[in-house]
Amino acid sequence: MKSKLFLLLLLSCLFLSCQGQTAKNIQTLDPKTYAEKLKTTEKPQLLDVRTPQEYGVEHLENANNVNINSADFAAKAAQYDKNKPIFVYCKVGGRSAQAADKLAEMGFKEIYNLEGGIMKWSAHDLPKSSQSTQIAKTGMTSDDYQKLITSDKKVLVNFTAVWCGPCQKMKPYVMKLQEELKDQIKIVRLDADENKALVEGMKIDGLPTIIIYDNGKEVWRNLGYISEEELRKHL
Repeated sequence: MKSKLFLLLLLSCLFLSCQGQTAKNIQTLDPKTYAEKLKTTEKPQLLDVRTPQEYGVEHLENANNVNINSADFAAKAAQYDKNKPIFVYCKVGGRSAQAADKLAEMGFKEIYNLEGGIMKWSAHDLPKSSQSTQIAKTGMTSDDYQKLITSDKKVLVNFTAVWCGPCQKMKPYVMKLQEELKDQIKIVRLDADENKALVEGMKIDGLPTIIIYDNGKEVWRNLGYISEEELRKHL
């Protein structure tokens, strides 16, 4: 019995030790710290791990596109120097966290992940590629949005995206509430990618985001997944 207990403790220690070593290879930095680290690193290796389509819309300056969900991610990543710092980012941080773990498994020694992704980067007014200029002019304007939330009923705005897992998980019940409560509250779903200027202007730094307005004034906001039961408490 004692030997079994000892073995379990030994395995636990080894597991925790391995976890700790991996964590040391990866640092998740807030946008400003990430930007400063990029600036002070000579010829930084910067990977945008989103899709080519997302990369084409906007990306950080000097970033290379290596899609974490493509079959050749490992092959492309292996072309970079494992002994030099490597930086990864995506839209909101989920895919880049996966990429960072993969890079650590591949033997990269120093990995930096952007907390909150390019969405949070934009909310901090940090510079991006000029490719986003034309895209930023599309979508709903701030004046249009003000008209949208000005109502004699409460207004719920759900900022979402097709690539956002939690957003898609919430979609069925949000649409159900939209129909069920249409006489009591106006519920609107807005695609963040189709309304980039609005999202950046409002400093929305993550998805899904739900904002509730009463008489045109914000009264409640939630960032991240929320259950139908919890949301109903705020309606």
